Amino acid sequence: MRPAAQTALSALGALGAVGVAAGIWGIGIERYLFTLRQHELEVLPPGSPSLTVLHLSDAHMAPWQHRKQRWIADIADRVQPDLVVNTGDNLGHPDGLRGVRAAFAPLRGVPGFFVHGSNDKVAPSARNPIKYLFGPSGPQSHESFTPSLDTDALDEYLTGLGETLIDNTAASVRVGGIRIDGFGVDDAHRDFDDLGAAEEALRSLGDGAHVRLGVTHAPYRRVLDAFTDAGADLLIGGHTHGGQVRIPFAKKALVSNCDIPLEKARGLSSWTHAGRTVPLNVSAGLGHSIYAPVRFACRPEASVLILRARRALDSPDGPPAG
Repeated sequence: MRPAAQTALSALGALGAVGVAAGIWGIGIERYLFTLRQHELEVLPPGSPSLTVLHLSDAHMAPWQHRKQRWIADIADRVQPDLVVNTGDNLGHPDGLRGVRAAFAPLRGVPGFFVHGSNDKVAPSARNPIKYLFGPSGPQSHESFTPSLDTDALDEYLTGLGETLIDNTAASVRVGGIRIDGFGVDDAHRDFDDLGAAEEALRSLGDGAHVRLGVTHAPYRRVLDAFTDAGADLLIGGHTHGGQVRIPFAKKALVSNCDIPLEKARGLSSWTHAGRTVPLNVSAGLGHSIYAPVRFACRPEASVLILRARRALDSPDGPPAG
């Protein structure tokens, strides 16, 4: 065999070995390396006490995923959150609620907000992952969208924990003297969002909020723009899985399955629209489709957002009333 051919075969062999190693890591190891990401944001009025917000997203729970369930269940003691924000896609299997109950039970009594992703309504299906490199998967019309999961049972459970559903609406909670207004939309990836209804509901709450949270499953530009215009102090989303498979150390995801800029598909960044800039946290999520059980250079995660008071010179607002 000629030296050039031998060199080519050696290179192919090395490449194959790297591919096998990457597959073993992504499928057998990294998808179980659950991580807490902590960020501090100065978004509360001066003089406010700090608040700890736990942002959970994209659990895609199946009943046999006991390691994930145990890790989530431990969060309540580790973090002791004041507020929970759940950005959807909790279910990943027709019997996924059994796993959700095991995972989220210790969060009972903690107030919060939640919105739906499409996998809170319909079970996942096998898809060609290569297609995601060419753009978001297409939306499914309301007429052809047939729910196959027990969304009502999920909602009843999350509501019983203390969370409030804010699909295309808004609600207020008060924590430690701080009034938090949350407004959100149903899954924008499926065109279920009604931004007008969410904004009208927010206006109906009136003035007096110390912080406003704009909550969405899928962080599409139109949603983030509208939330920013409506006065959100913090934008919170999920859906992207952070790209799920990334190039190590790259700042940009390979895919996001929506139209958000790829460098904003994971973690804390900012969003600017019409001259106004607000913090944006996009969670890479805790799970994956049961048909794509892999994570590479993108660990599963939950976010801890420590909300702190702005310095007095940053805002004309005074300290909150008790």
